[in-house]
Amino acid sequence: MSAMLKFSPDVMLCDTVLLEPFARMSPDALLAHFRTRKSVVFFAVPDAEEARRGKIDAMLENCFEFNGESHPLSESMDWLTNPSADVEWHILLHKMYYAVGFGVAYSETHDSRYLEKWVALTSSWIDQTPVGFIAADVTGRRVQNWIYAYYYFVAQSRSATCSPEFHQRFLESIATQVNFLCDNLTPARNHRTLELYAIFLAGVVFPEMRDAKRWVNFSLPEIARNTQTDLLPDGVQCELSTDYHQLVLKNYLCVRRLAQMNDVAVPLEMDQRLIKALEFSMYVHKPDGIVPSLSDGDARSFLDLLKQGYDLYGREDMLYVATQGRRGTPPTKRSVLFPDSGYSIIRGGWGGGAQSFENEQYLIFDCGPLGSGNHGHFDCLSFEWAAFGRSLIVDPGRYTYSEAGDVNWRVKFRGTAYHNTVVVDGKNQTRYEPRVIKEASRHSNGSVRHKVTGSAPDFELRSFETRSRFDFLHGIARSSEYDAVHERRLFFAFGEYWIVCDSLKSVNPHDYELFFHLSEHAQSNVSIRHRRGTLLIESPNLILAQEERYEALEVGLEPGFVSYRYGEKKAAPIVRFQQSGANAEFQTVLYPFEQRPPEIRVRELRVINQHNNGAKAHAFSVAIGTGEFSTTDYCFYSDGTPSRWSFGTYVFTGTFLLLRKDAYGEIVAVHANEGGHLSEIEQSR
Repeated sequence: MSAMLKFSPDVMLCDTVLLEPFARMSPDALLAHFRTRKSVVFFAVPDAEEARRGKIDAMLENCFEFNGESHPLSESMDWLTNPSADVEWHILLHKMYYAVGFGVAYSETHDSRYLEKWVALTSSWIDQTPVGFIAADVTGRRVQNWIYAYYYFVAQSRSATCSPEFHQRFLESIATQVNFLCDNLTPARNHRTLELYAIFLAGVVFPEMRDAKRWVNFSLPEIARNTQTDLLPDGVQCELSTDYHQLVLKNYLCVRRLAQMNDVAVPLEMDQRLIKALEFSMYVHKPDGIVPSLSDGDARSFLDLLKQGYDLYGREDMLYVATQGRRGTPPTKRSVLFPDSGYSIIRGGWGGGAQSFENEQYLIFDCGPLGSGNHGHFDCLSFEWAAFGRSLIVDPGRYTYSEAGDVNWRVKFRGTAYHNTVVVDGKNQTRYEPRVIKEASRHSNGSVRHKVTGSAPDFELRSFETRSRFDFLHGIARSSEYDAVHERRLFFAFGEYWIVCDSLKSVNPHDYELFFHLSEHAQSNVSIRHRRGTLLIESPNLILAQEERYEALEVGLEPGFVSYRYGEKKAAPIVRFQQSGANAEFQTVLYPFEQRPPEIRVRELRVINQHNNGAKAHAFSVAIGTGEFSTTDYCFYSDGTPSRWSFGTYVFTGTFLLLRKDAYGEIVAVHANEGGHLSEIEQSR
């Protein structure tokens, strides 16, 4: 932790902080000016969780709760000591989101206790805390929250407000902290963005300050540059966390709105990149309005950002998603690939058809880099899938950054086994080892933390095909931790269900484990049964089916957790399939149902390579009976080597095929790779 300049309450700095004539005003006149001025327009952005009334009221009694962990603090407040083993708790104490919560409560109730607590906590922080304590991003977030609290207590307050003396000290501390930020910016990524926004916010909200123009002129070009360096060409933030993307976008949009309100021009290229970032936000929201937490972050809604996108840029598709189909126009694409980040997002539709907006199917597939910084999880080829208003296969999330305790939950939640992919020999896809912290930072000097010490997997998205009622994805991951190559093919079959085909290839024997993480709704509500040669695993709204192969396949349920918010985890079961050998194939049907589960039978089909050129392929049938009708689907995929194949009654030349027959044996739909050719054996003779 860095101790830079320490603010002394005995030194009055307002004559060096403010421009004339404000520097010569008495504290009373100065407060009156800021309470009544109309020349500056700004807004507050409360954090819904941190500003929750019950949480704020507990703080009136000096009980502080962050990340699900509560600690009583003394009236005198020791700001420099962390009562928690988790440094993130101390960080939230110093970021002061609760200051905005006090402001919201005060504006709604006019209860002077909220004002008094804000003044007392802010004053004691100024008295005790060195500028730059913990890290620059903590300073940046605190500056934002102090100004948001100021919005409620001073700028918008029409009742009693703080004392003129406190108001003067508050302005002086803001200036000191912002100047610290200007000299100590984080070099890159989301922390730099929020710090620059804090500088810009202070410059716009307090033009009476001597350094305000310099703050604006410095921060805005840097923010515009950040949009080009930190947002990839496809619009996704470079750390590749679906949640951090939204948080960064939120800061950018605050800058953009503040600039618009106060007639500050922004570069065109900044708007262009923000529109792309908003487009990713639009597609990545699930039908239930929640962004899944791939890599570090929480699972929560950012639909308000899409509403801002509509207000700023007039995008009717953003309004449609923001209102979950009640207003606006649906996006033109059902499925979309973000090629630089490696995210593919597939939807059944946008509502208005057989399914409502909220009940449409959704899948996000990760076949991309680990991401910049230290927030990426070891989850190449993993996915999350939702249907009927809830996620059925879930990315478990982040849970914590702390490595304290008997179980290192940080390592567990970040690891490959805590994702919906294949684990080889129990290893992570990327080497992750404990290392001693050599320089003091958020974590004390000499503490041990796990760090990425190996390279991320090589990845390749070989196919992304989207058509009416059909999608096909083919991703490949090559880890430097083992020689086995993982290929995953995902078929969205006729807009109804998913087929997940995993191929593992090596010259050496390995243990392969395929994991599917179910939601908390499946806890104590999963059954495993065997029927007509098919292994069926049933949980709420979901059937997983594989052909039963007693000699090669093991299946079981394991205890697990999902975490939607930092510090909170919910028990949720994990389905685990296991095979051993040099090569392995897992072919899994994921079928969602709303009320009554269908009957499903999976049967492998013998494939003959008519060219006898060493190429390999697999085929199987999926018979589905719902009580009202029955269909049989045929799925085929090869290793990509050109050849001519026969299976069942068919001859096929190509790399993938999905074919549907109705109850009468008539072909009703066929999807194949471009150039693929299908014929029936009887017709080819």
